Amino acid sequence: MRGLFVGLMTLDCIYQAQRPPQANEKLVAQAAMMAAGGPATNAAVAFAALGGQATVMAAVGQHPVTALLREDMAQVGVTLRDLSPSRSDPPPLSSIVVSQSGDRAVISRNAEGLQIDPQTMALDGGLTDGVLTDVNVVLLDGHQMALSQRIALMAKSLGIPVVVDAGSWKPGFDQVLALAQVVIASANFRPPDPHGDDGMAYFQGLGIPQIAITQGEYPIVVSDQGRLGELAVPATTVVDTLGAGDIFHGAFCHAICDAGGVSFSAALTQASQVASLSCRYFGTRAWIPYSN
Repeated sequence: MRGLFVGLMTLDCIYQAQRPPQANEKLVAQAAMMAAGGPATNAAVAFAALGGQATVMAAVGQHPVTALLREDMAQVGVTLRDLSPSRSDPPPLSSIVVSQSGDRAVISRNAEGLQIDPQTMALDGGLTDGVLTDVNVVLLDGHQMALSQRIALMAKSLGIPVVVDAGSWKPGFDQVLALAQVVIASANFRPPDPHGDDGMAYFQGLGIPQIAITQGEYPIVVSDQGRLGELAVPATTVVDTLGAGDIFHGAFCHAICDAGGVSFSAALTQASQVASLSCRYFGTRAWIPYSN
């Protein structure tokens, strides 16, 4: 099983504390960890943890801090394809506080300023050369919009399923979403006017065959070839919800690569079981030893 994950890679500094600090306050963390993060990256890590071969395409560069990202990817068995190998600025950073309730407060930089323009690169013989060879699924998180559109077009022409993580609206997203076989969105996704808050109607209007909208501990709203339904999610003891949605996406991608074939609802069910497991542990990696 081979998956390609395109989008954002950050350096995450994660703290477990009673609550986020208030203005001019210092708190002592109960636990801390540092790891590569970002939607596509966390999904790739989950895919690899479940036994797949994952490649993540992200803008990383050569700042000294990026050595941590490269080593981290090597340790979790994810191949890194750097979109900006000569970049010297630091990578996007995220600082996260996880409270006792399992909620998290996040401040971070996204991929703004890190966008790769496919028109300026020799894609056919360079950046995307062989990147879809033997790939079974592609996941796009929307943080490299122009490149994502190019890869989605290539994948669709090859019959490779394209899964889009629609966490929040980003300019140009409609061009990528329209190429997707599957869109998995959060309940916080807000399409542009005049669609308002009705994400499901917006996605259906783009002709997307399979759509799922996750709602935390509440049932997943599903549209499979236009047929609407809901899927319950497993109850779990929540320690940390950080990255649970990304882990869901990676586990879903792994499920649909199963050689025996699974239905859309079955793949969503498997993904929700893995995501629920991850919520029992602090950070984005502690769940992995318990996944098999």
